[in-house]
Amino acid sequence: MARSRLLALGALLTLAMLAFMTTGARGNWDFIIPFRGIKLVALITFAVSVSASTVVFQTLTANRILTPSIMGFDALYLMIQTALVFFIGGVGYAGIAAIPKFFAETAVMTFAALALFGLVLRGAQDLGRMVLTGLILGVFFRSITSLINRIIDPSEFSVVQQASFARFNAVHTELTWICFAITALCFAYFMAIHRRLDVMALGRDTALGLGVDYAAHTRRLLAVIAILVSTSTALIGPVSFFGLLVAALTHRVIGSWRHLHLLPAAAMLGAALLVAGQTLFERVLSLQTSVSVVIEALGGLVFLILLFSRKSR
Repeated sequence: MARSRLLALGALLTLAMLAFMTTGARGNWDFIIPFRGIKLVALITFAVSVSASTVVFQTLTANRILTPSIMGFDALYLMIQTALVFFIGGVGYAGIAAIPKFFAETAVMTFAALALFGLVLRGAQDLGRMVLTGLILGVFFRSITSLINRIIDPSEFSVVQQASFARFNAVHTELTWICFAITALCFAYFMAIHRRLDVMALGRDTALGLGVDYAAHTRRLLAVIAILVSTSTALIGPVSFFGLLVAALTHRVIGSWRHLHLLPAAAMLGAALLVAGQTLFERVLSLQTSVSVVIEALGGLVFLILLFSRKSR
């Protein structure tokens, strides 16, 4: 059953990719294919990164209403962008080279996550404290961002606003391929240990009884999650509820608890939703509505449903 649903998701993703590449295409295909192809790679990379990291994070926390963004990654990213505009100005911000800026942002967010894990997560039983600490840090980062926004030059506030939203329409070619390679390696690692993830999903005590070094694997997995979330946020921008939306739909659609099925299903479903949504808003609606706004709205609705549902864990 799960395999047939995976095949169906693969077919759905293929149709979404074909629609994205061909809908409204006019002119020279030698230009259209590279131009749309790099955007397609960026969308798939972002979707796979966020979807896979959310599924694994929910496995570790044993809670389907939590996502890695709960740790304050989005708030830290926004604070970094706002601080850069405040200290070097809008012109200086626009003049920063894309690749050094990407690696600097990814390094800062990854380091912050690893520091949080190292200071707070002294044992697998402290996952709850880690999540609460992440929530508090997220509020702290947003407060600093709000303070800077109040004292920043009004003419430069538009630069901050532009950096505060996901950029699904403007992608950097070299950054896309770098993120693609990082995401592929991290996803391959998740798939290589899918059986261990199945055991860890049974809980700490059961996993220890079955011979799994739960604390060590938890730290390792959280580090990989931090890299994935940092990379995807630096590439596209903050999207809080996309991972939650995809993970919830994946559990409903795939009907399996095995990560051998969950991870590829989440990756394909997330990519299909994002590519299809971007095709609709870019080709049909002519960007009259941003796909990120719809994602946040649907994800927020799913969050409320899961929060008040008896089936949420």
